[in-house]
Amino acid sequence: METRQTLHIVDGSVRARAQQAHLGFEMGHHCEVYSDPLELIATKPKQGMILARDDEGQGSAAKVLRQLSLAGIWLPVVATSMDPLPGRVVSAIKCGALDYLRLPLDLGRFRETIARISEEAEAYGAARRKIIEARSRIASLSPREREVLEWLSEGRSNKMIARELAISPRTVEIHRANMMNKLGAHHAAEAVRVRIEAHLDGGQIAVA
Repeated sequence: METRQTLHIVDGSVRARAQQAHLGFEMGHHCEVYSDPLELIATKPKQGMILARDDEGQGSAAKVLRQLSLAGIWLPVVATSMDPLPGRVVSAIKCGALDYLRLPLDLGRFRETIARISEEAEAYGAARRKIIEARSRIASLSPREREVLEWLSEGRSNKMIARELAISPRTVEIHRANMMNKLGAHHAAEAVRVRIEAHLDGGQIAVA
C-alpha cells in the first residue's frame, strides 16, 4: 500500500495545478497548491515533496531549489514542464531535483516517482543539508583561500602550493590558516572533507 504523501504543487498555471492536484487526490495523497515559490516558503512545510514548474515564463526549478535552501527547507523536489528541454532537465537535476516529469502527468510515471522518492526522502534531506552547509562555508573563502584549498585537495604541500601560485610559503601558511578557520577545520583532512561534501565537481547548488 502506498504511503500517503503531502504533495506541494508550485505552478503559475491554474489549470496545471488543478490537474496535478486532481491526480494526487485520486492516488490518495493530500495536495497543497501554490502559484509561486514564495507562497510555499511562507507556509514552511515540514513534510511531503514538492512539484515545481520549470518552464519559461513560469519560473525555474533551479530558482525554487535555491529559495528553499535559503529558507532552510529540505523537502525533495520534482521538476515539471509541458516541454522538458534537455538543457533545463540537466540544470534542474544538477541543482538537486530528484526527477523531472512531463505535464500533463502520466499516472504510472507519477506513481512510480512518488513511491521511489518516499523511500529516499529522509536520506535526501540529510544529504542536501550537508551539501548546502559545506558550500556555504566554502563560499566564505577568498579567491586565494579557495585556490589553496583546491591545491591542498590535490595533496600538495605548502611549498608546492607556493610554487603553483607564485607566492611565498609563508603567505600560503597565512591563507591556509584563514581558510581552515573559516571552514571550521582543525587539520587538512577536515578541510578536504568539507570540499568533498560540497560536491563541487558536480552540479551547482546556489547558496546565496
